[in-house]
Amino acid sequence: MVAGGIAREAGFAVHALTIDYNQRHRIELEAAARVAAMLEAARHIVLPIDLSLFGGSALTADIAVPKDGVGSDIPVTYVPARNTIFLSLALGWAEACGARDIFIGVNALDYSGYPDCRPEFVTAFQNLADLATKAGVEGDRFRIHTPLLAMSKAEIALEAARLGLDAGQSWSCYDPTPDGLHCGTCDSCRLRAAGYTAAGIPDPTHYAAAG
Repeated sequence: MVAGGIAREAGFAVHALTIDYNQRHRIELEAAARVAAMLEAARHIVLPIDLSLFGGSALTADIAVPKDGVGSDIPVTYVPARNTIFLSLALGWAEACGARDIFIGVNALDYSGYPDCRPEFVTAFQNLADLATKAGVEGDRFRIHTPLLAMSKAEIALEAARLGLDAGQSWSCYDPTPDGLHCGTCDSCRLRAAGYTAAGIPDPTHYAAAG
């Protein structure tokens, strides 16, 4: 959401891509539609690809989501190569429609457990984009924008407020309740709540439990 808001503020027309990878919790697809509407996206594509066939993650397979706090190891909520897959699909659409700027909201500062959220990954994918596409080979290079990469969760919360975005429409939780609330105890909920506390602004998120 915030990455899209920054892109719009910079003068880009937003073309939103949501990947329906058959994740266990479909509520994030509803949130993506709300965010695309909020950003007044020129187009919003929901692209299906079934990563549950691969498994290997608590987000795609019947594996419990950890609730014991943020650790230092790569967590079981990591989806194998997810950002590589997502960026590759975004790259294909960008080349097809003539766009050359791709924004992704990866964040490495508060939680660097995911290998595909690191600056090294972004740099490597930038090189790949230039090598693997007709546009890149012909000198019409792509630019991978990661405006949230070095922000703290507090800074991201403040940026959403500055941009006038309703962060309550976004979704973070790895394990939502049956009635559609953030669980409040998974890693993502804990980080989100801590970010708002550090920012000193009201948290618009509805949690089922305190983290």
